[in-house]
Amino acid sequence: MRLDVVTIFPEYLEPLNVSLVGKARARGQLQVHVHDLREWTYDRHNTVDDTPYGGGPGMVMKTGPWGDALDSALADGYETGSHAPALIVPTPSGRPFTQELAVELSERPWLIFTPARYEGIDRRVIDEYATRMPVYEVSIGDYVLAGGEAAVLVVTEAVARLLPGVLGNAESHQDDSFAPGAMANLLEGPVYTKPPEWRGRGIPDVLLSGHHGKIARWRRDEALRRTTAHRPDLIERCDPKAFDKKDREMLSILGWAPDPEGEPYGRFWRRPEGMEQ
Repeated sequence: MRLDVVTIFPEYLEPLNVSLVGKARARGQLQVHVHDLREWTYDRHNTVDDTPYGGGPGMVMKTGPWGDALDSALADGYETGSHAPALIVPTPSGRPFTQELAVELSERPWLIFTPARYEGIDRRVIDEYATRMPVYEVSIGDYVLAGGEAAVLVVTEAVARLLPGVLGNAESHQDDSFAPGAMANLLEGPVYTKPPEWRGRGIPDVLLSGHHGKIARWRRDEALRRTTAHRPDLIERCDPKAFDKKDREMLSILGWAPDPEGEPYGRFWRRPEGMEQ
C-alpha cells in the first residue's frame, strides 16, 4: 500500500516511523510519502489560506496550492507504478470512521490524505478530485481538532494493522471490538495475563479451566455486558439475527428484551425494570 499525506506540518507525521506502521514501512509493506503543502506556494509568505467568501470568522485553505500538490503526488505515484488512488479527507463533517471502513480502505492500494487546517479546504478542490478518484470524507469523532493530521494518524494505524503480515498473528484482529463477523457492533470484553493473582485480585476461574467452549461463551457474555454498559446504542441498532439463544439469555439478564412489535425477534430495547437480580 502507498500513502501520500499533504500537510503544512510534515513533522506532525513523525509517529508514522514507529511501532507497527514504522515496521511495516521498514519491511516494504507500506510506502509513506509526506508532502509539505507550502512547497506549492508562490509568494514570499508561503500563503496557503485566504478569507472566506460570504464573510465570517476564520480562514479557508486556497485551491492553488492544494491542486498543484495533489497533481504532483498523483504524477509521482503513477510514475512509480501506483494505481487506483483514493482521496481521504479528514473532516468533522464526514462519515464516521469505523472498523468496517478501515477494512474497506485496507483493501485499496493507494490512499492520499488531505489534512486541513483553519476552516477547511475550498470545496472546489474536493469536487475536482472526486471526478478522478473515490473520495472518502471521514470523521474520527463528534469533536473538532485544530487540524486533520491527528486523524491521519488514527486512520493510518487502523488501516495498516489490517494489511497482511503487519500483525505478528494474522488472526489477532478478528476478535477486536467492531471486527466484522461475530464482533460487529460489540465491544471486546476484559483481558488478563500472568500472574494469576495480583494485589489480591484473581482472574475468572473459567479462563484457567482449559475448556475452550466455556471460555468462548464467557468472552461473548463479557462483550455483551461491556457493550450494554458503555455503548447501548450499538445493541439497539444491531441486527437481532446476530444474537443466538445464549446471547438472548444474557441480554435478558442484562435488562434487555426484543421489541414485541418486531419480526419474529425485533431489535432489542432496555426493559424499564432494568437488569435482573
